[in-house]
Amino acid sequence: MTTRTERDVLDRIDEQRLVELTQSLLRATGENPPGGEAATVAVLAAAAAELGLDVVETPVEPGRGNLSITLPGGDEPGLLLLGHTDVVPVGGGWTTDPYGGELIDGRIHGRGASDMKGGLAASLAALAALRGVGLSGSVELAALVDEEETGKGIRAYVGSVDRAFRGCITTEPTDLQTIIGARGDSYLRVEVHGRACHAGNPADGANAIYGAAAVVAVIERLHAELARAPHPLLGPATWSVGQISGGTGGSIVPAECVLVADRRLLPGELPAAVLDDLRERVAALHLEDRGLSVDLAMPMEMPAFETPADADLVRITDTALRAAGGPGLPLGGWTAACDGGYVARDLGVPVVVLGPGSVTTQAHRADESVAVDELLTAARAYTLTALRLLTPGA
Repeated sequence: MTTRTERDVLDRIDEQRLVELTQSLLRATGENPPGGEAATVAVLAAAAAELGLDVVETPVEPGRGNLSITLPGGDEPGLLLLGHTDVVPVGGGWTTDPYGGELIDGRIHGRGASDMKGGLAASLAALAALRGVGLSGSVELAALVDEEETGKGIRAYVGSVDRAFRGCITTEPTDLQTIIGARGDSYLRVEVHGRACHAGNPADGANAIYGAAAVVAVIERLHAELARAPHPLLGPATWSVGQISGGTGGSIVPAECVLVADRRLLPGELPAAVLDDLRERVAALHLEDRGLSVDLAMPMEMPAFETPADADLVRITDTALRAAGGPGLPLGGWTAACDGGYVARDLGVPVVVLGPGSVTTQAHRADESVAVDELLTAARAYTLTALRLLTPGA
């Protein structure tokens, strides 16, 4: 149910403008790697400035800036809408133009339509609708760089934010389901160093690939151990070896081998503890007895989070979503990771994930698209959440 005042504000959401902004964002570049978010940032900043919103771009590294778009309110803690401006590389297999932003049968097509330029457009539509409403706190859209790689944008943001928030909605694609917990993620890089020699007499060398194979076996056993202790909402933590490279030729005993593994994290897990555990288990292999040495590092870590189901943010967001025409899905957990984990851990702010599109059927795939109806529902849900969370005296 919505009040008459709420309906008046919701009526300000302009479907045509929402569609056009989504298309404009999709026609901008933003692939990461290598980190080309600048064009997307420029489109979003121009649209926000045209609406009269406060726009600040903060450099993270050359050519890459975080964007903060704010609708000012009262002095009480506000609402953070969190998104990212980078997209994964286009890849092959497309039957539509990945940067065309074509509207076909009620869906807008292009790389980032679901993940997550649609969420950015819906967020800005909500800020536009809320102009002139006397909210108790500000509503900020933080559109950050580098979410798809190493999290440079969110780490810079949480290290510099100077305002308080009652809650954060991470506007990633969730099929319009209110997500109250998400696994975190980390990348571990394992470098095995050996000694090269002629393959005709391999005992003269130390085979780095054999050492890496032993480490892979350890990781596979770790994954099986974790499967026996699932989180009730998010499932188990996981290991997966995604890359391995080594050697220079078939007739040379390899002196180097590098592997990269993905380790999904559960709420409360410390990335440093994960790294220490792997280091201890690799040490137990005694690879030095075979003339090998191993270097381990964690170049990326993104924390998990879990927000209590009875938290104000959860209750208000989920009821707002239902009133906005959402599908009525139960509160859920997300096996993917997102920048919201940093907000929960480093700022102590309650977080939910809610957005248009699907992380399972659209994100990171060819012919990615998002439904216009979902964009509208998301924009309405964000608007209602802000109205109900930031009503003076609430």
